[in-house]
Amino acid sequence: MIVEQGTPPAVRPVLNGRQKAAILMLAVGREQAAKILKLLHEDEIRDISIAMSNLGIVKADVVEQVCQEFAKNFESPEGLVGTYETTEEFLRKALPQDQVEKIMDEIRGPAGRTMWDKLGNVQETVLANYLRSEYPQTAAVILSRLQPAHAARVLALLPEDYATDVMMRVLHMETVQREVLDSVEATLRSEFMSSLGRSAKRDSYELLAEVFNNFDRKTETRLMEAMDKRNHDDMEKVKALMFTFEDIKRLPHESLMRIVAEIDRERLPLALKGASETVRTMFMACMSKRAGSILLEEISALGPVRVKDADAAQSDIVATIKNMANAGEIDLTESGGNDEIIP
Repeated sequence: MIVEQGTPPAVRPVLNGRQKAAILMLAVGREQAAKILKLLHEDEIRDISIAMSNLGIVKADVVEQVCQEFAKNFESPEGLVGTYETTEEFLRKALPQDQVEKIMDEIRGPAGRTMWDKLGNVQETVLANYLRSEYPQTAAVILSRLQPAHAARVLALLPEDYATDVMMRVLHMETVQREVLDSVEATLRSEFMSSLGRSAKRDSYELLAEVFNNFDRKTETRLMEAMDKRNHDDMEKVKALMFTFEDIKRLPHESLMRIVAEIDRERLPLALKGASETVRTMFMACMSKRAGSILLEEISALGPVRVKDADAAQSDIVATIKNMANAGEIDLTESGGNDEIIP
């Protein structure tokens, strides 16, 4: 479609230690991985499990790169797939059932290292519904541990009398004893978070949407049309769950500012080369005038590029955005528009 002109090779993703360990576990097979897991501490198992469950499709060259770091020559033309299901199967080979369920519940639940980190990433409607059945004093202890903005959104969803009672208890709360805090945390972990994790299992539409997000543009169009002919309603459900580079224009400015701070800036010019003018303008609005001018010069200096290379750069940025969403740093369901009217 476009003539190549000095197109640089695709940049491999930068993996952290936990991701490399997860890929290696998948590469050596379940039996060997089970033996390794038995020698690790529970925190290490949890960290590797979280990384494994978020891997998605791992390309063969990335698998080879990781294995070479361990002085091995490993080849897999199909690559590997890390999902909740494969993670759970690995854990069942090495750990007791109750420990597996505990780890998987934490993985499927909201992101966060500690219980309070996780709670801070729970949707306010879900948390408000849970607190309705709790004593006001318990609710006050929980809300006092959240970020003020999150606590405000939760309180706004509670009945007025109950919310007022909770706020009064927050005002007059004395130092919470460690034993009380531990008890509340244990209850949240065993009752609220565990049920939240079990209810958050991914359905097949969500999984297929992620698969489509990893296709190149040509393959995506071809298979989407084929799926649509087979079952239009199913394809529409998958489309609704997909997040593409162009969907960035649906995000509010605040989220995009965070995204710009996290993405690989070296990949941005190539990604924007194949983007719409709207998306380009949104990225420019998140930068200083000088930085924006430099970005435009970098895009122009690329010259003609292959569509698949631009798609790859966009996919890398989308992957970063999804990782941020999984960590609760941004909300992909937010809209950049604001329909409220100020008279």
